[in-house]
Amino acid sequence: MDKPLYHLVPENSWLSHKQSRTPYFPPTYQQDGFIHLTKDANFLVGVANNFYTSKDPWEWICLRIDPRKLTSEVRYEPAAPVGDTAPPDGWKDGAAQAPVFPHLYGTIDFDAVAKEHRVERDAETGSFLSVEGVT
Repeated sequence: MDKPLYHLVPENSWLSHKQSRTPYFPPTYQQDGFIHLTKDANFLVGVANNFYTSKDPWEWICLRIDPRKLTSEVRYEPAAPVGDTAPPDGWKDGAAQAPVFPHLYGTIDFDAVAKEHRVERDAETGSFLSVEGVT
């Protein structure tokens, strides 16, 4: 488990937690029971556009995480909803070629974050376009 993991987060939320050193949990953590991650950077823009475009107009960043420095359990499981938003049909459990995703059952340790990448969005539509230095 040496390859990096990635997590998309609203920049203001992450910076607030990082500055105050309070544990970071996304707003859907209680409902979902874990933090959504990906090990494949090629999924980042698709994930962002499926789950976050219509909800969140603010700036986002992508955390590059060193899984060896996480203290909470990571489980590789089928794609799951983020809050009330379902994953794309092709990613649903039982779909042919459905990918599995890392789910973190706890907080993201600040020391596990190797880099913060800027996320580029379309100013008019809010669509996610790329993750600087990753996609």
